[in-house]
Amino acid sequence: MAETYLSDLQLAARFGVHRSTPWRWAKADPTFPQPVNLSPGCTRWKLSEIEVWEAAKASAAA
Repeated sequence: MAETYLSDLQLAARFGVHRSTPWRWAKADPTFPQPVNLSPGCTRWKLSEIEVWEAAKASAAA
């Protein structure tokens, strides 16, 4: 199955934050997935890694 990649704008919309916030999370939170450089000027996050991170955050909050 092909991997789905999300841009910073798509992540911002998913979490209801500003587009710079995922970059800040990637820099400050070691558990947040690191972005992948697909080509020069094209950096994305793997949806599968974001979903794993979300699940871990949800289970930690429970």
